[in-house]
Amino acid sequence: MKFAVSYSTPFYGVDPEKLVGFARHAEACGFEGLYVPEHVALYRGATLGGAEMPTTLEYGDPLDMLGFVAAKTERLLLGTGVLLLPYHHPVVLAKRLATIDVLSKGRMRLLTVGLGSLPGEARATGVDFRTRGRRTDEAIDVLRLLWSGGADGVSYSGEFFEFEDLCSFPKPLGLLSIHIGGSSRAAARRAGLRGDGFFPGGALTPEERAAQWEIARTTAARPLEYTRWGSIDLTPEAVEALAAQGVTRLVVNVPSPDLPEQRDQLSAFAERLKL
Repeated sequence: MKFAVSYSTPFYGVDPEKLVGFARHAEACGFEGLYVPEHVALYRGATLGGAEMPTTLEYGDPLDMLGFVAAKTERLLLGTGVLLLPYHHPVVLAKRLATIDVLSKGRMRLLTVGLGSLPGEARATGVDFRTRGRRTDEAIDVLRLLWSGGADGVSYSGEFFEFEDLCSFPKPLGLLSIHIGGSSRAAARRAGLRGDGFFPGGALTPEERAAQWEIARTTAARPLEYTRWGSIDLTPEAVEALAAQGVTRLVVNVPSPDLPEQRDQLSAFAERLKL
C-alpha cells in the first residue's frame, strides 16, 4: 500500500510557509506524494455535496502550487485531486505538465483528472457543461499524443481539438500516468478505457464503490492503480481490509488547519502505519 496526503487549500489557505512546512514534513514522514485540489472559479449558489460553497474559499492553481512544492522538496511525488481537465486546453496543459515533470526530476506522477460538477464554472471557461465528458476523453488522447510525438510532429482531428504536425517539447521524463477521478459509473468506465488508475470520490456507499471499481477493473485492458481517500486515524487493520478490496494507494486528509497539529497527525499516522 502506498500513502499520500492531501493539502486542502480551501481549508488551509494558500500560505507559502505553511504549504512548504506541510510538504516537507510529509516527505520526512515517508509519504509518497502530495495532492492538491482544483476549482477554477466559484460563484454564489455553487454547491458541493448539497451544501453551498463559500465564494471566498482559496483554491490556488494546483500546478503552480505543485511546481512550488517541487522546488522545496526532494522526492515527494506531485498529484492533483482532481484537475478539472475540460477547463484546460490540452496543448497548453501538455507543456505545463511536462515542464513540471522535468524540473522536478520526474515527480509529476500522480495526475488525477475529473470533469467538474459546477455548471457555472464551465460557463465561465467557455465550455458547454454537457460536453465535458467527451472533451475530457479527447484531451486525454491529445496529452498522450503530444508527449509521445517526435520532431516531425503529430496531428489530431476531433470534435473539440484539431492540429497538424505539432511538436511539444520538453518531454516528460518517462510516461506520465493519468488517473481518473469521479463519483459516477461513467468515471469508472473512463478509468478503465483511458486511465492508468481510478480515484473515486469519497461520498459513495460501499456497494456503489465496489460496483464502480468492478466496472473500472473489468473494462481495463491493463492493471489499474486504485486510489482511495482515507482518514488520518486509519489503523493497520483497516488498511489491510482496504488492500483486500484492491486498493493500492490511500490519500489521507488532515482535518486541522494548524501546521503544528498537522505535523503531529502526520507523524502519528506514519508511526502507526510504519511508513
